[in-house]
Amino acid sequence: MTKVKTGLDVWVEQGFSALKGKRVGAIVNPTSVDSRFRHLADLLAGTSGVKLAALFGPEHGVRGEAQYMVAVDDARDRRTGVPVHSLYGSTFESLSPRPEWLEGLDALVFDIQDVGSRYYTYVYTMALAMKAAAKARVPFYVLDRPNPLNGAAMEGNLVGEGFRSFVGLYALPNRHGMTAGELARLFNAQEGFGADLTVVPCEGWRRAQFWNDTGLPFISPSPNMPTPDTALVYPGMCLGEGTNVSEGRGTCRPFEQFGAPWVDTDALLARLAKEDLPGVAFRAVGFTPTFDKYKGESCNGAFIHVTDRNAFLSLRTGIAIFQALHDIGPKHFGWRADAYEFVEDVPAFDLLCGTEQVRRGIEEGWPLDRLMEGFSAQTETFAKQRAPYLLYA
Repeated sequence: MTKVKTGLDVWVEQGFSALKGKRVGAIVNPTSVDSRFRHLADLLAGTSGVKLAALFGPEHGVRGEAQYMVAVDDARDRRTGVPVHSLYGSTFESLSPRPEWLEGLDALVFDIQDVGSRYYTYVYTMALAMKAAAKARVPFYVLDRPNPLNGAAMEGNLVGEGFRSFVGLYALPNRHGMTAGELARLFNAQEGFGADLTVVPCEGWRRAQFWNDTGLPFISPSPNMPTPDTALVYPGMCLGEGTNVSEGRGTCRPFEQFGAPWVDTDALLARLAKEDLPGVAFRAVGFTPTFDKYKGESCNGAFIHVTDRNAFLSLRTGIAIFQALHDIGPKHFGWRADAYEFVEDVPAFDLLCGTEQVRRGIEEGWPLDRLMEGFSAQTETFAKQRAPYLLYA
């Protein structure tokens, strides 16, 4: 197995020469480490000729201390002592760097592991920071990392204009098959940011590679993304956040298992067997979440076993699961009704889907193919749009 070098590893070998003589801000989280598990913030603070002036914390914080949808406070980093500015607060405006935070910076560096699904908020943190950096005339650098789901496969529809949110800020499919660096190039061009953008590519990564092919250790990029297997099912199972079904938060295997106290597991498994979903098998499971939905209650459901990662269709599987749960438990199943990711007037499930088509179709009893009608054509459109911004073969 050839070990891939991340953009950070490439810069470490170069002695951070691109940043010498500069005051630097860095957008980081626990994944921002090199091959020796040294954090970018600590490396920059210890590099002669580089002044680490500020850190910026995305959702979950600089060191990964916050749960999902929990505001991150401004503070000082306990290791480097530099100020930490929050890029995840209680309003949409709090997601972008304030102009005064960028004053005096000569470079803003982004180095965070993405998981290849459009709901994952880090790439939107990157985009909003890049937009702010462009306005402030601060050069923006992205240290690239592999897409854990590979960079070849794509799945899903594009987010409609009326369904934009922090889990779908731009028109991406559910599984986009791009790295953060490639997305930065796409956003900068298609959204007209005009940023002075530099992407430091990975070395040795190929588009067909999944995470387990890279030789890199997997560091949890957020509290409920513990393994590459979690990332594999996430493009479909994150839809559970828009329902009253537990997506396994508060257990050791979030997103890979799901359920609720009212689920008839036999009926669920029988229903899913009829869909003949590729590359996946389901196992009956019971669990008791320690937090989030149904905290302390015994839940019945299923565990997702991916049997062929190349054939597995995460989004199709996820939609089939929530359609089945709706149909077998009509008196109990429900859509999330409270405000979600700073949006109050659009159902959370629709924001995640980027359309009302799936929810409306489930309610009206459409077959699975019709729920996803038009999605493949939208993916094909995106494949053409992304082509000029790809960095890897």
